[in-house]
Amino acid sequence: MSRRIWDIPGGIHPPENKAQSAGVSIRQATLPERVYIPLQQHIGAPAKPIVNVGDRVLKGQKIGEATGFVSLPVHASTSGVVEAIGLHPVQHPSQIDSVCITIKSDGEERWIERHPIPDYRAHSKKEILDRIRDAGIAGMGGAGFPSVVKLGVKSDTKIEQLILNAVECEPYITADDRLMQERADQIVAGLEIMAWLVEPKEILIGIEDNKPHAINAMRKACEGKPIDVVVVPTKYPSGGEKQLIHLLTGKEVRSGGLPADVGVVCQNTGTAYAVKRAVLDGEPLISRITTLTGDAVTHKGNYEVLLGTPVADLLLQAGLQRDRMHRLVMGGPMMGFSIHDPSVPVVKTTNCLLAPTEKEFPDPAPEQPCIRCGSCANACPVNLLPQQLYWFAKAKEFDKAAHFNLFDCIECGACAYVCPSSIPLVQYYRFAKGSIRTAEQEARKSDHARTRFEARKARHEKEEQEKELKRQERAKAAAAKQATKKEAPVKPAPVAADAAPTAVAMPATSATDTAGEPDELTKLQTAAASTMKRYKDAQKALETAEKAGSDHIDALRKKVEQLKAKADAAKDAFIAAKNAAKAEPEAHKPAHDDPLAALKQASADDFNAYKAAEEALQQAEASGSGDLESLRTQVAQLKAKSDASKAAMKEARAKEKEEIQARNAAADPVKQAKMEVAKTQVLLKKARKALEAAQASGEGDIAALTQAVQDAEAANTQAEAHLKQLEGA
Repeated sequence: MSRRIWDIPGGIHPPENKAQSAGVSIRQATLPERVYIPLQQHIGAPAKPIVNVGDRVLKGQKIGEATGFVSLPVHASTSGVVEAIGLHPVQHPSQIDSVCITIKSDGEERWIERHPIPDYRAHSKKEILDRIRDAGIAGMGGAGFPSVVKLGVKSDTKIEQLILNAVECEPYITADDRLMQERADQIVAGLEIMAWLVEPKEILIGIEDNKPHAINAMRKACEGKPIDVVVVPTKYPSGGEKQLIHLLTGKEVRSGGLPADVGVVCQNTGTAYAVKRAVLDGEPLISRITTLTGDAVTHKGNYEVLLGTPVADLLLQAGLQRDRMHRLVMGGPMMGFSIHDPSVPVVKTTNCLLAPTEKEFPDPAPEQPCIRCGSCANACPVNLLPQQLYWFAKAKEFDKAAHFNLFDCIECGACAYVCPSSIPLVQYYRFAKGSIRTAEQEARKSDHARTRFEARKARHEKEEQEKELKRQERAKAAAAKQATKKEAPVKPAPVAADAAPTAVAMPATSATDTAGEPDELTKLQTAAASTMKRYKDAQKALETAEKAGSDHIDALRKKVEQLKAKADAAKDAFIAAKNAAKAEPEAHKPAHDDPLAALKQASADDFNAYKAAEEALQQAEASGSGDLESLRTQVAQLKAKSDASKAAMKEARAKEKEEIQARNAAADPVKQAKMEVAKTQVLLKKARKALEAAQASGEGDIAALTQAVQDAEAANTQAEAHLKQLEGA
């Protein structure tokens, strides 16, 4: 019995133009002189370089490591020398540059040592997921979402369908088509690895009916396996993830939701092929199949290209006719974008390079006023209201656009394709999305700055309260001491001597007061523990939301930042109160009785004043207000004062330590002799090191250094002999 196919709303049928490249076998692109590896080739945080300029690298070597859960490493696609690490033009609609690692190829194509895992079922799922993550595999048919995030489903999440997206619905692109025709067995092997990881109830491969050769190849590769090759009608954009899920299962993913919410995991054909190479062959993702087409290209077809290859090098191999090329597009005609610089590199998501002529891709007609025909709404595959979103975006009413589910738009371009007024609707939606994201980032920065300011203000108020409390305690202690001196008789009797201490020092040290209520220190400790627990709980909730791809991540991040500020403030208050309680018994001791304590207090006060000024400067720099030069001068002066008082305190401490050691040594000659032996050993060690360094470098007065070593050895021998003599006595 044939499987039921659901229909998706909207959609269009543009000219396919696939025959130009689908009939030619995959070719191997030539090795470029240099490759430019962008650190950001996927959704999420960019990778961090782990190589330096001048390093020699091998093919497949990791050169950038992941920096977060939604992040991936990058690898050298050829062997050679790291020539530069810096900004370079990359594939982006905004035409911005990005950090790339430039490798000059040595032409040898020397691989790192590879470690294939042929029997992956004998390993844990975590090991295989780590291998997929370390291979840098991202979705190769869309926005480049890290594949390991999709495959690492939670144990309590039941996956009903694993879908391989082999639809490739956009015109001109045939990379997946040729890959299936020529390497179907390897694709199915990768699909089986993914199925072992997610344990679905059924495995489906969705292919459009305009790819008969690929359908036959995949069916042959799936013979005897529990995999169902499902042929769907040709319609754009049936290759969208949510659209294909609805086509094959009838399930609808809610707005802002994930396929896993309805028990589905969807992966791309190229991704399955990359998983096979990572696990069974031990090779990271360093190449991909890319379609080169358009009437300005002489040798149309599909090429296996090393990641980082400049587009200009690839077009040169394909026989680009520059005089005929009207524009250069990365991606298909519907969702692709024009490339501003042919030196941009091929990346993990580069599935097509399109070089059309002016006749093939004429300039768009001038934008006309909207006639409210409703064609865009009929073509939308997500059941949005493109006309309303257009008005909101044009009027910059972004909150209304977000309310009308702007972020559900997949930017397929179907609405703009059917618009009789030639309105570039997708560009308006991208502008609105970017503006909303920018506003959210600014709001987060503002909230963070306000939280820091409030925490700093609270900290300063707390410090002032503590200082005032200490001043009051010192005044009370001084008054009590003065009163004791006045009341004490000239010749105190034993009873009076016993009674005096009882009348002077009775600080409260218990955790509760006379009424049985907790004291201030206990309250602060409880508050600190409570706020810290709330912060940790919120942090765990944020991590869970990031793994699940929740829509509320920004709100959770804001909550975590607020709770962290509160927890830090509560912790600081408790520590300050605890330190004050410890210092309270010393409050009755005059400062001149303990010079080191006075220096310690002065050093602490100077350091606190310096840190307070530094925070004030940071706050002023963040808000852009205040006399920054005056604040910087004040910070520099207070830092110098703090460093000076700290040095004086250390000097006094060292002097006190020396005095104690001298007193102890005078009372114990053996101990003094041991100290002298230790001292001469240190001097001998330093002299030997200086001599060795001079001999290694060939610089310095070797004779003088040799004599210094001999003198140190003699002094050490004499000290050891003196120690033995004392120990024998």
